[in-house]
Amino acid sequence: MKKIINITMLIFMGVLLFGAGNQEKVSQQPAEQTISVTDSFNRTITLDKPAVRIVSVAPSITETVFALGKGNLLVGRTDYCDYPPEVSSVQSIGSLMEPNIEKIADLNPDIVIASTHFKKETLEKLEKLSIKVLILKEDKSFDGVYTTISDIAKITGAEKEGRTLIARMKKTVKDVEQAVKGKKRLKVYYVIGFGERGDYTAGGNTFIGQMITMAGGINIAAAVKGWTFSLEKIIESDPDIIICSKYWNTKKNFIKANGYKELRAVKENKVFEIDNNMLDRQGPRLADGLEALAKIIHPESF
Repeated sequence: MKKIINITMLIFMGVLLFGAGNQEKVSQQPAEQTISVTDSFNRTITLDKPAVRIVSVAPSITETVFALGKGNLLVGRTDYCDYPPEVSSVQSIGSLMEPNIEKIADLNPDIVIASTHFKKETLEKLEKLSIKVLILKEDKSFDGVYTTISDIAKITGAEKEGRTLIARMKKTVKDVEQAVKGKKRLKVYYVIGFGERGDYTAGGNTFIGQMITMAGGINIAAAVKGWTFSLEKIIESDPDIIICSKYWNTKKNFIKANGYKELRAVKENKVFEIDNNMLDRQGPRLADGLEALAKIIHPESF
């Protein structure tokens, strides 16, 4: 009888221990957590799980989603989202400033991710339709791109890919800064717009202005806040190098335009073209844009 009791007790204790072990394992499993991101307007956007249907309302956002390996999640993009080439198969929802609300609603997105040019009226219309909108405006500093990438990585469930992408970008930045270290700094003017409609460049408080410095140049518009400049100021500053977009025949038109064709840099054939999308868009190609910029300013370092 005593042996039977002992055996029964052992079985009972085994069941308790096995059950306790299972309970411990269950309690150690992480509970499902919501995803929360605070956007540029200090709005907290929350999702129950990573988004699987995304509408992008900015080229920089589109490029970031693809760079994270999540391009398959994009169901909508703007007319201006042209990189990478695969994006052409994604339906367009219109322009940056005036996206088509009905098209966005028909796409039934988990979230709409927008940037600098997104209007408040558009936000309000989408919110009335119970569509979640995350607005990630371009930061004034270069490092702001890392925050944007991290936020999009979080929303798409690609945080590991986001860390890898950021690490790769930071290495490129470090390599560029090391390459131009100690080099003579040349005066640089970056052309965004020129002519009758006015002169536009990257002021000292912009991330592109910061990139000129990082690339080993002196931004002649460093004292300016924002993007507005003038031909008079360009002439007065007498840049060593002028950099403009490789698109829209910008260089061809610039070097022939009255006033601009008299600049020393133009006469000395120091006007260079660059893929401005790598600079203007605060996205995953920004580090590559920095390298391209540095190669123009200090070709001897590469």
